[in-house]
Amino acid sequence: MAEPLAYEGTGYEVLEGEPPELLGRNLVSASYLLAGATAFFFIAFVFAYFYLRSLNSAGMWKPKGVDASVAWGTVVVACYAASAVLVRLGLTDHRALRRDQWRVKGLVALLVGIAGLVLQVVAWTHQSFGPADGGFASVYFGWTAFLFLFVFITLIWLEMTLAMSYRYRGYVAASREVPAGHASGDPGRMAHDIRDPLSLVRAELMGLSFYWTFLAAVAVVSWIILYLI
Repeated sequence: MAEPLAYEGTGYEVLEGEPPELLGRNLVSASYLLAGATAFFFIAFVFAYFYLRSLNSAGMWKPKGVDASVAWGTVVVACYAASAVLVRLGLTDHRALRRDQWRVKGLVALLVGIAGLVLQVVAWTHQSFGPADGGFASVYFGWTAFLFLFVFITLIWLEMTLAMSYRYRGYVAASREVPAGHASGDPGRMAHDIRDPLSLVRAELMGLSFYWTFLAAVAVVSWIILYLI
């Protein structure tokens, strides 16, 4: 039987000090995997759209009066896309060591993304049909609702990355190290979980930027299918 890696009471020095480069690569790789899983998730809605449209059972695919507002959809998707672009520009700033500019762009991206979510809720209330009014209506509400959820979770990710960057900006400016265990939320620890936790901000931002750009592309595809086709 294999020996456990750690026992109860094992000293922190045995468990901590993981190289930040390792977790950084893991974070970026995780964003790629998450994008792949997201693509497979939304492919189900693409299939449902075209399958139900081709069947058009009893002419109930898209009854008269069931038309999604192009104006509302365009504004919502524009907010998502603008937020993703701002995060991408923020990553460029961070790489160029313009961290204050990244924080400003990140904050604006967060606010624009939230505006997109609010506008999506308003758009739902202004539609002249409900989810039970035919196949298109069901696909429309299901697709936009799950896209709303994915965007909401992505904005939480952005907020946490921003919060970390703002919280420790003083240490970066003064070239000081974060107190041992502070970034883990356990000031009683005698060492970091990850050596130089501040170095993970860029890795977080790289993974976030990739995934948010991908999700914005999914939103653009959904806009084309749901509002233009």
